[in-house]
Amino acid sequence: MAAMAALPPGPLSPPGGGAADAAGPEGAEGLFVLLGAGLVAASHPLLYVKLLVQVGHEPLPPTIGRNVLGRKVLYLPGFFTYARHIVEVDGKRGLFRGLTPRLISSTLSTITRGSVKKAFPLEDMEHVSNKDDVKTSLRKVVRETSHEMMMQCVSRFVSHPLHVISMRCMVQFVGREVKYSGVFSAIGRIFKEEGILGFFVGLVPHILGDVIFLWCCNLLAHFINTYAVDDNFSQASVIRSYTKFVMGIAVSMLTYPFLLVGDLMAVNNCGGSCSVAPACCSAGRPSQPPPSPSTEPRQGQLISMDSSRNPKLVSISVYFSFLIQSPWCHN
Repeated sequence: MAAMAALPPGPLSPPGGGAADAAGPEGAEGLFVLLGAGLVAASHPLLYVKLLVQVGHEPLPPTIGRNVLGRKVLYLPGFFTYARHIVEVDGKRGLFRGLTPRLISSTLSTITRGSVKKAFPLEDMEHVSNKDDVKTSLRKVVRETSHEMMMQCVSRFVSHPLHVISMRCMVQFVGREVKYSGVFSAIGRIFKEEGILGFFVGLVPHILGDVIFLWCCNLLAHFINTYAVDDNFSQASVIRSYTKFVMGIAVSMLTYPFLLVGDLMAVNNCGGSCSVAPACCSAGRPSQPPPSPSTEPRQGQLISMDSSRNPKLVSISVYFSFLIQSPWCHN
C-alpha cells in the first residue's frame, strides 16, 4: 500500500518535500501560517454567506424557476446574488466582516498543531507501505489517526473562542448590530455576560465533527486503497494519492450537521437578533407567513429554512471549513 494511504497529499505541503522542507521547521511553520491565512481570507465571503444561510436570514425574495422535472419552484438567492446584496448594504469590505478573529483563530490553530506535534512526536512510526500486511498497515493508520486527532482536538480547543467571536461578528449583519465590533471588546463582553464558558459554546459538536471526519477519512481511504485499488494497475499510485481528498469531500457531507449545530450554538442567545436567529430555535414563537415575491421583507426578517435548500453552497463551504482546520494544511 502506498505511503499516501495514511497521509493525504497536503495542498500546502507537496509530497516529496519542497520549499517548506528547505526552510526548516520554523520556516515551514511560518509558511503554513501565511498560506493558511491566505486561504482563510479567500474563502471568508463564502463562509460568511453560508453562516447567514444557516441562521435563516433571507433578505431577498425567492425567484420563480423550474426544476429538472419542469415544475415551477421558488429558488432562494445563490452565493453571488447574496454576496452582491451584502456589498450593496455594507460595501465590498462588508464581505470580510469577522475576518480578523478568523485569521487569529487560524494562526492559533496552526501554531498549536505545530507545538503539539513537537511535544508528542511520532517519529518511531513508519508510514504505510506496500510491504506491510493488512494488520500492520491498519495498526499504523490507527496510530497516526489517533495522533492527528489529538492535535486537532487541542488546536480546536485553543482556537474556538476566536471562532465564536467571528461567528457573532458576522451574524450581526442580520439585525445591523454593532455589539461585537472588535476582538478585544468582544472578549470583554462575552466574559462579562457569559463567563469563561461563553467562549466555548458549540465546542463539543465541532470536536465530534472533527473526530468523525478524521477517522472516517483515514479508515475509508485505507480500506479503499487496500482492497479496491489493484497494484497491477498502472495508475494505482496516482489513485491512492487522491483517495483521501475524495473521501474528505464525501465525509464532509456526513459531518455537516455537527458543524451546523456548533455554529448555531455559537450565535444563539448572544443578544439582540442573534438570540432568535437560528430557525431551529424558533419553537414557541408565533409563525410568520413567508413574504410574497413581490413584497420586500423587513430588514433582519428571519423565517424558517432548511440548510439543504442551497446544496451547492453548503457542499463547497462545508469542505472549505474542514479543509482550513484539517491536518492536510499543516502536515
